[in-house]
Amino acid sequence: MQTAESLAGSHQTLPAAMAIVFNALVWGVSWWPLRELQAHGLHPLWATALMYLMIVTVVLALRFRAIDGFIAHPQLWLLGAAAGFTNVGFNWAVTVGDVVRVVLLFYLMPAWSVIVAWVMLGQRPTAGSLLRLVLAMAGVLVVLKAPDSPWPIPQGAADWLALMGGLGFAVTNALLYKFGHTPSASRMLAMFGGSGLMAALVAGVGMTQQAIPAPSMALAGVPVLLGLSLAFMASNSALQFGAARLAVGTTAILMLTEILFASVSSALMGAAELSPRVLAGGSLIVLAAVLAAVASARGR
Repeated sequence: MQTAESLAGSHQTLPAAMAIVFNALVWGVSWWPLRELQAHGLHPLWATALMYLMIVTVVLALRFRAIDGFIAHPQLWLLGAAAGFTNVGFNWAVTVGDVVRVVLLFYLMPAWSVIVAWVMLGQRPTAGSLLRLVLAMAGVLVVLKAPDSPWPIPQGAADWLALMGGLGFAVTNALLYKFGHTPSASRMLAMFGGSGLMAALVAGVGMTQQAIPAPSMALAGVPVLLGLSLAFMASNSALQFGAARLAVGTTAILMLTEILFASVSSALMGAAELSPRVLAGGSLIVLAAVLAAVASARGR
């Protein structure tokens, strides 16, 4: 028979788990509205910049004092830059590449974390972490090995952007750990503001080189942009709610459902190819991520 404490715990765990899955759902299907905005004339980098500008406006309206913590801790600029690279890489990649391939390469994050934690935090890799790194890299080599390529190397801009985004995500997580003493609202402001500024900066440079068109959007794209902004705000709130109530390893495993949502949605809409090679390589990457989550839960 369940005790009152266990029943209370289960009532808290289910909503927290659903919140994490909701966050994964938003990110897993975000490729579609980003592509819709591009079809309406707005490049994904300009869309990212506008979206995060609106989110920052809301954050400041609700928590204006967050800017005081940001000013008091200038190192948060590094966090903003890392979050910016993450969003630039992922949001651009899913609009120009195979969605499943992009998401799998992005989810090299647990493997990158082994190297990043060693360099930035002085956490020497264990035998288990090195095994996970080898598994993930093996999976990447399988995914990257195209039939018409003699070597398993990135095949285009989408591959490089996805890899950059995953590395940026690993650095972001390391900096969140390193700057954990700073106010949470200020860290949120840094991440949202940095994402918007970095997207605008890269888009502006690309525009001067005639590689990215000037920002413009058909009126039909406005609801899509507003809806995506609201979805990202809700998903971030859900992530904070769920992550505060679940073990780190449990959160990490549930976040892997993003791969499922991205794979199913993109395959149904013809934006990805689920070949045996991609599935095999993806299985190794997911296995490495699951093992990293389990090890995190055990403190290893």
